[in-house]
Amino acid sequence: MRYKNTVGRAVATVLMLIAGIAFVLPFAWMISASIKPEIDVFKYPIEWLPKQWMAYDNYREVWFGEYPFVTYYWNTIKVTVLTTAVSVGVSCMAAYGFSHVDFAGRNALFVVVLMTFMIPSASILVPQFMIFRWLNLFDTHLGLILLGSFSALGTFMMRQFFLGIHKDYLDAGRMDGAGHARLFVGIAMPLVRPAIATYAILRFIWTWNDYANPLIFLRSDALSTIQLGIQKFASESGVYYSLIMAGTVSAILPLIAIFVIGQKQVIEGISLGGVKG
Repeated sequence: MRYKNTVGRAVATVLMLIAGIAFVLPFAWMISASIKPEIDVFKYPIEWLPKQWMAYDNYREVWFGEYPFVTYYWNTIKVTVLTTAVSVGVSCMAAYGFSHVDFAGRNALFVVVLMTFMIPSASILVPQFMIFRWLNLFDTHLGLILLGSFSALGTFMMRQFFLGIHKDYLDAGRMDGAGHARLFVGIAMPLVRPAIATYAILRFIWTWNDYANPLIFLRSDALSTIQLGIQKFASESGVYYSLIMAGTVSAILPLIAIFVIGQKQVIEGISLGGVKG
């Protein structure tokens, strides 16, 4: 039995290693292509480390060329950070209210919130567009931030974690004279910190990768995000794959950095949810 378990673990480890390599290879090729001369991008067999390094020239062209990624990066960072902060705050407050504040119609209202998650986003684009034009939020970063700041999924996700907070903690705070604001900030939020970090990272990734909303609600090139910048650059430099790969690598690196920094909190959040579930 011990021999079978050892063999099974060894086989599973080898399979996972092969799968991991298969997932990493496209990203490795993308990095390799971004530092090569254009003529060597599709060279066969693949030359992973080029003989002639063009990293400085390729990335300089991407960042400071006709379509400067510096502007796109700043726009994306501003929109993503503010959207994530507002979305996390709103979702946490709504989740606390639906889990620990008793009011008439609480469960019915929560069902209504969940029903909004079943509405396809494409079906409400036209009403959103008309409302934003009426409110003068079209072609503004504020409008783009508001679009991603309210999430039924985030409210549902955070509510499940807030429900896991034992009432004794909150009752002890009430005995000390704490109101809902103090209970929320001083007791509830610290207890679900891994869950908050998990949702914040997910919200950051979703917003950073968002292409549809900036495409529809932004018109000025000076307000464009990184996803629109890559599309514009690709349309103008479609035959220069080394430059396209350099732009793509530049767009992906912040996501990798965010996950590496917050992976401990993500694992704790998943474990916390597993224990509570």
